[in-house]
Amino acid sequence: MPALRYKVFLIKEGYNMAFDWHSDPITPNTPLDKHYRATQNVRRFLTEHCGPKFKLNREFMAWIRSGAPKTMGEVAREWTRRHGKPL
Repeated sequence: MPALRYKVFLIKEGYNMAFDWHSDPITPNTPLDKHYRATQNVRRFLTEHCGPKFKLNREFMAWIRSGAPKTMGEVAREWTRRHGKPL
């Protein structure tokens, strides 16, 4: 059974599966969870949405991990607000 179909099966059966920040597709609606990691997959998503000058820094990482519920779209908008429009 392909990995994605297997994951959907587990979710339908009531198993709680954490989002895989390394390989699961990230969209603007992807919620951050307690397992969030700044993986290459996350950096790729944010570079696509924030532009080629996107970089993570400690202050921004602290904002991301503040515990307030947010989505990856909100993370991209906040970075853009702080650093200007994407190119």
